[in-house]
Parts: sequence; structure tokens; C-alpha cells
Amino acid sequence: MQSFPISLLNGYRNFMSGRYVDERERYRSLAEEGQKPATLVIACSDSRSAPETIFDAGPGELFVIRNVANMVPPYEPDGHFHATSAALEFAVQSLKVSDIVVMGHGRCGGIRAALDPNAEPLSPGDFIGRWMGLVKPAAEQIQSNDVMTPAERQTALERISIRNSLDNLRSFPDIKSLEEEGKLNLHGAWFDISTGELWVMDAKTRDFIRPEIQE
Repeated sequence: MQSFPISLLNGYRNFMSGRYVDERERYRSLAEEGQKPATLVIACSDSRSAPETIFDAGPGELFVIRNVANMVPPYEPDGHFHATSAALEFAVQSLKVSDIVVMGHGRCGGIRAALDPNAEPLSPGDFIGRWMGLVKPAAEQIQSNDVMTPAERQTALERISIRNSLDNLRSFPDIKSLEEEGKLNLHGAWFDISTGELWVMDAKTRDFIRPEIQE
């Protein structure tokens, strides 16, 4: 039998002697009363962009969906398996979150693969290739832009993908109606791993801007 990763066991030991001790009552309350997060964050699976870390969130504060390139597929009520859509349904209908944030990040591997016309499938199933097909039209347009540098193309598609996911969120009838009723707010954000900067999408212009953060 293979041993459990020692790094995880060490981390758990530190957690139990540190953060859990400090927040024991909160964990007990969450266990007894259940979770009531107000915000759903749809983020990338990338190990460098954990929402709980970036937003300094405690247990029970964020409901998080993570997948390759933080994408939301369009509403498709068919017989297939839809992990992201299932989590969305739970967050909106059961937890009744008031805000949904689609948060992308710089140097995203999924976006980089979408921009690479020579990218080879990682397996016969090519699950990533099919998943990134959600942004294929935008990727093809950006690839043809000879004025932009590779880094500029990547940042552009990372942000366009966020807008695309927000549009796909509104294809879900319950989300669309709740937003129109003022009961649900949709947001876009982009995190720069190298600098730690957070850029937020303006709801009207759809431009990404640096928010003013009070010290």
C-alpha cells in the first residue's frame, strides 16, 4: 500500500495546531448549522490561484467551483454529466448565493493551449482540448492578430474567456431571472499571479480595471 503524501500530513498537522485551534468554534458552528456562503467563485484549477487564499476567506465564506481555465459552459439540460452546471445549480438554488464571481488569472495553461494551433492532445480522450473548444472562436480571432505579442494574446483571451463565461451564466434561466430581479449579481475578475494584482470587470463597459482598495 502506498503511503499518503507526507507533505499533506505535515500540512494537516500544522492546520490542526494552528488555524483549526483559532477557528474551532466556527468549524463547529458550520458542522451543526451548515454552510451559508454569500459568494460563489468560479476559478481555475491552477494551484497558484486559490480563491480562498487570494480573498483571505475563512471556512464557510466562499463556495468555490474550480475547473480548467475557470469556464462556464452554456446551459445544456441533456443526459450528459455536467459537474460545473451541477455545482452552479446547488449554489444558486440551495445555498442562494447573492454574488457569482468568474475569476481568471494570468499565465493560464488552458488558455495557452487554446492559443497553440500545434497543441497535441494529452490523452486519447482529449478532454482539455474539447473543454477549451468553448473559447475556440475567440482564440482563432486572436491568433490571427499579428500586432499583439504572445503574452498580449494570452491576457486578451484570458479576459475574453471571463466575459464569455458570464454570458454563458446568463443562458441558465434561473440565473438570468434572479439577476433581472436584482437578487443575484454577476462579476468578472482577473488575477495576475506574478504581481498579485486583482483586476475587476466593469459591469457597463466590460473593461478590466484596478479597484480602489482602502488600506
